[in-house]
Amino acid sequence: MPPVRGVLTAGRPMADLTWLRVGGPADWLFQPADEGDLAGFLAALPGSVPVLPMGVGSNLIVRDGGIAGVVIRLGRGFNGIRIEGERVIAGAAALDAHVARKAAEAGLDLTFLRTIPGSIGGALRMNAGCYGSYMADVFVSARAVGRDGVAVDLSPQDLAFAYRATALPEGMVVTEVVLRGAPGAPAELAARMERQLAARDASQPTGERSAGSTFRNPAGFSSTGRADDVHDLKAWKLIEDAGMRGARLGGAQMSPKHANFLINAGGAKAADLENLGELVRKKVFETSGIALEWEIMRIGRP
Repeated sequence: MPPVRGVLTAGRPMADLTWLRVGGPADWLFQPADEGDLAGFLAALPGSVPVLPMGVGSNLIVRDGGIAGVVIRLGRGFNGIRIEGERVIAGAAALDAHVARKAAEAGLDLTFLRTIPGSIGGALRMNAGCYGSYMADVFVSARAVGRDGVAVDLSPQDLAFAYRATALPEGMVVTEVVLRGAPGAPAELAARMERQLAARDASQPTGERSAGSTFRNPAGFSSTGRADDVHDLKAWKLIEDAGMRGARLGGAQMSPKHANFLINAGGAKAADLENLGELVRKKVFETSGIALEWEIMRIGRP
C-alpha cells in the first residue's frame, strides 16, 4: 500500500461500520486525512486493486466474506458545512440530516434530506429523495477524486441523474457537494422537518437495525407524502400483497411495521438478509409479475 497521512488498516471488520451490523472484513480500510492524502493514495495505488468508496453504511449489505481491495471511508476533514448565499457546500461525509438542519437555520429549503439516513456523498451517488424531491433537483456541482488520483468538478450533465441512480464512475470518490436551496422562513422549515420526522417514525421501523428501503419502487418515483399518493406500484404494497410482510429467515426479517424494510432482528448474517430479500423478490414476481430491483447495495464476497 502507498504511504498515507491518514489511517490505513488491514483486515478491518465491516460489521460495526454498517447500519445492518453484518459483513466480513475489508482487505484494507483507508480513512484519508484530507483530499490531498486521498489523491496521492489513489494515484499511487495499482490499478488492479479494487476501490470502494463508503459512507456511513446506511444503505449497504457487506457480505460475510468481506470486501476485496480498499474501502475508502471519509470522516473528519470531509464533513464541513458552509452557506454561501443560496448555496450549501457540504463535505461528502456530512450527514444528510445535519445538512438539512444547517440549511434551514440559514433559511434554505433542503428539508427533504432531514429524514434520509446517510451522508451527502452517498445521497448524491444514489440520487436520494423523498416527499417528491431528489438530489437532482437541488444539485449544483460536486468535487471528486478519480481512480487516477485526479480531482475533477462534476456538473449535473456529468452525473446523468435517474431514479435512485447516477453515472458516477466506479471508484470515483466524491469529496464535496454544492446544493441550492429555495428560500424559506427558518421556523417554518424547522416545523416541516419535525412533521416529516413524526410521519417517518410512525410508519417506519426507525428503532430497528435496517438500511432504509430495501427495493426500488417499480413506479420509478419515491413517495410524495401527499394524501393523493398512489401506492399500487410501491414496493411495500407489492411485498404486502405477496404475503411477505414480517417474513423471517434466520436473523433477518421484513419489518412488520413497513414491508419494504429489511431488518436485522438479531444475530443475522449477511447471507440471511440477502437470501430473504431474494425470496421476497421471487414471491413478488410470482404474485404480480413485477421483478423488484434492490435499492440496498450488496457488496463483497459470499
